Amino acid sequence: MITDANDILDTAALSATICIVGAGPVGIALALTLADRGIDVLLLEAGGTDRTDDSQDHYRGSVANPAMHSPLDEYRERRLGGSSTIWGGRCMPFDPIDFEDRDWIPNSGWPVEAGALAAYYPQANRLCEAGEFAYTVDSAFDRPTRPMIADFAGKDFSTDTLERFSCPTDFGRRYRERLHASPRITLVLNAAVTDIETDTAGGVVTGLAVRSASGARIAVATDHVVLAAGGLETTRLMLASSKVHPNGIGNAHDVLGRYYMCHIAGTIGIFVAAGGESAVWHGYDVADDGTYCRRRFALDPAAQRAHRIGNFVARLHHPRIADARHGTGILSALYLGRLLVPRQYRKRLDDADPAGAAGTVRHMANIIRDPVGVLRFAGGMLVGRKLAGRKYPSIIVRPRNGSFSLDFHAEQEPNRDSRVRLGSDRDAWGVPRLAVDWRYTRGDVTTVQTALALLAQDLDRSGCGHFDYDPQDVETEMTRYGAYGGHHIGTARMGDDPRHSVVDADCRVHGIANLHVAGAAVFPTSSQANPTLTAVALALRLADRLTELVA
Repeated sequence: MITDANDILDTAALSATICIVGAGPVGIALALTLADRGIDVLLLEAGGTDRTDDSQDHYRGSVANPAMHSPLDEYRERRLGGSSTIWGGRCMPFDPIDFEDRDWIPNSGWPVEAGALAAYYPQANRLCEAGEFAYTVDSAFDRPTRPMIADFAGKDFSTDTLERFSCPTDFGRRYRERLHASPRITLVLNAAVTDIETDTAGGVVTGLAVRSASGARIAVATDHVVLAAGGLETTRLMLASSKVHPNGIGNAHDVLGRYYMCHIAGTIGIFVAAGGESAVWHGYDVADDGTYCRRRFALDPAAQRAHRIGNFVARLHHPRIADARHGTGILSALYLGRLLVPRQYRKRLDDADPAGAAGTVRHMANIIRDPVGVLRFAGGMLVGRKLAGRKYPSIIVRPRNGSFSLDFHAEQEPNRDSRVRLGSDRDAWGVPRLAVDWRYTRGDVTTVQTALALLAQDLDRSGCGHFDYDPQDVETEMTRYGAYGGHHIGTARMGDDPRHSVVDADCRVHGIANLHVAGAAVFPTSSQANPTLTAVALALRLADRLTELVA
């Protein structure tokens, strides 16, 4: 059943065996799984079915360094489906090394091994609609596929692992009918939780205080609460619930909100293949089920250990779009039409044109030289990005000058001083807004610097091409756009020791008998991988624990 808090009378009461706060990918996956097991679930979503300015306003906050982190109401959606309404759909599992306690990565180590999620990844893959759980070329394809770069034979890097892409699936739209039809699920829209209430000893959650968009107060009674509102909003709610716990619920040791990670990402250098552009395949292969898959350079775990650095992947990318010297009409058209691109994807198109007005003329000349190619690309994007049920994942352009840049995505170290906390301003319901102070470390810089050097060596050693970049530019390029938007990780980290973590290995808040956290907030480390698939897998594992508790 789906209802709206605006239709519920003031001072009304709701109840369920399990209450899940947040109807994004994690909350919806968890609700559907529990309901299939015959468990009554109350699913609360702070927004409605559509994005509204009033709802998004609750996400506003402050950022210590705006150049390093996007505004807090961007990359987050306060509505049914959450961030899945705007995500790009990139899926891949964490690597086994990501779960290890690595003495060269401070504060690393999960309280569970990689195998603990192995049984849950396939179902998570299905819920994310990313096709078969097959993330190597050999396992995903029973037919020959083109190599990423002809004759590449890396010592420290491989090109046989894949990224798979969801439709991308908007969980709210895709699973709305299942949520509505389930006799075990009550989904309440426009129901914003403003406080987590506990008994006087603070060890048991007794209820939730909820406000509707119209201002009505609703009380929720439940046996178990799961917070699945994202790495930032979950943390805000826990910090703000301070009636019994002065520093916020689950924050007895000042850990909640610390160790905030995103990912380190950027674009750098020029790669030219020895065999020419025909020797390069940097596009998508399509699996038999229609899923788009893409190869990437992946840093071998042995190299990570040998060089004492974090995880790292890279993809071949078109040259910097703003620089018209690439000579490619499609890229120039993208640059001149950048205002039509959604803001979250426009950052990399907003670089100042190094040649000013003359550069604009050169962009126009690039378009004039290849009008057919530009029109063909525009038509393909219209069909592949706007009309297709499974959308073409991203812009893939073969540069006219045969030069590719390198797009990298790296693990960020968990750093205690990188944090989110409550600010002095409050939203319409009186809940303090967040203040974010995201920071990167010298270790993060070292990871990227070392990985790029190793990749350049692998390319040269293979004789398949040359990657040219300035090592002095690495830190500038990896911080050009600041924290990678939308990946809010580690603020309620998982661990065995309450002095250094917020939740235990079962995602239960230390010291609170019936409060759990689901999502990337509990990740102790960030990996190189986008977090959604692992967050959903971890939620499915939590479903097993909750099923045992209510049995």
